Amino acid sequence: MGGHTADEMMTVAAARAIRDGAVCFVGIGLPSTAANLARRTHAPGLVLVYESGTVGAKPDTLPLSIGDGILAETADAVISVPEVFNYWLQPGRIDVGFLSAAQLDKFANINTTIVGHDYHNPAVRLPGAGGAPEIAASCMQVIVVLRHSRRAFVDRVDFVTSVGYGDGPGSRQRLGLRGDGPAMVITDLGVLEPDPASCELTLTQLHPGISIEQARAATGWDLAVAAKPRRTPPPSSAELAALRGLIAAKKV
Repeated sequence: MGGHTADEMMTVAAARAIRDGAVCFVGIGLPSTAANLARRTHAPGLVLVYESGTVGAKPDTLPLSIGDGILAETADAVISVPEVFNYWLQPGRIDVGFLSAAQLDKFANINTTIVGHDYHNPAVRLPGAGGAPEIAASCMQVIVVLRHSRRAFVDRVDFVTSVGYGDGPGSRQRLGLRGDGPAMVITDLGVLEPDPASCELTLTQLHPGISIEQARAATGWDLAVAAKPRRTPPPSSAELAALRGLIAAKKV
């Protein structure tokens, strides 16, 4: 299959994080690609739930949006958006939620609202929250997929759109959030996981060819690093073939 790109490594690593049979709330973009790759490889029993109300979607190509007709055509059921949130997400029936971000801080709080601290006059106005705050609050665990850069990985987000671990230990409990919070942040450089005591994101895994120095240089805070970060196994030929097939089909 030839060598892999950084984005391919990130997507494969994210797909591997999903267990077969899980119920997964999927966002469009990198999360959708990773979830559909998992379903095509090691997790054929994965149940994909999209915000538009499609439950058990099995698209042959990557959907262009949550309203793509292929999701409804291949779903086990199509329900209303309020039902998705009231009967699936908020009661804790979703095992894992996949999210991305414009900004992410050391406690895995997500910003997809504004860049700049003046809400009414921001430097950049981003797409907004959508269903992400509810996903971050109520899924049993959350996986964030995000390209690693100082622009995205900031010491403190300009606006908290979706709560990760707030300001540290105890924040989620004080807010009454049902889910356990972000279990990992998967980037094109490696994997970060929350420290059990401090809740601060810690580099626990490096992708092939990536150094600790590279990861620290791409992070807007003093990145904590595990004593012995693991190495991510490179993508297999089967994983690359499945991923490239998905992406090629989307372009047709």
